[in-house]
Amino acid sequence: MKEKSTHHVLARGALCAASILFAGWVQADAVIVASAKSPAGNLTKEQAADIFMGRATNLTPLDQPESSPLRDEFYSKVTGKSAAQAKSYWSKLSFTGKGTPPKEGQNSADIKKLVAENPNLVGYIEKSAVDASVKVLYSAQ
Repeated sequence: MKEKSTHHVLARGALCAASILFAGWVQADAVIVASAKSPAGNLTKEQAADIFMGRATNLTPLDQPESSPLRDEFYSKVTGKSAAQAKSYWSKLSFTGKGTPPKEGQNSADIKKLVAENPNLVGYIEKSAVDASVKVLYSAQ
């Protein structure tokens, strides 16, 4: 019985350590990017939130996949809503015909590629993924 208890404690400790490491890894700085050729300039937090919540139509937003930890971090920092709350918001707008949620990219590399090819798109990616094909419009910190 004592051996089982020791394994349980060790397993819990390992799980806690993994959670701490994972939490540190998830905290990537999200940045909103546009094509390097886009005429769009720097955004305020409010402008960024308006774009991703459908209140501004001058740029077309791209979302990270629903499973991405960056998505929840982004929505939390930029809109003050969780990704789940944003999804619920978009569901209501879609149902009433008042809006269409952002399309999802497959990952940051996909979003960066799509944004680089189309000056009307914006998306958010990890700051570390930025290269010369895109420019940063807003940094969510």
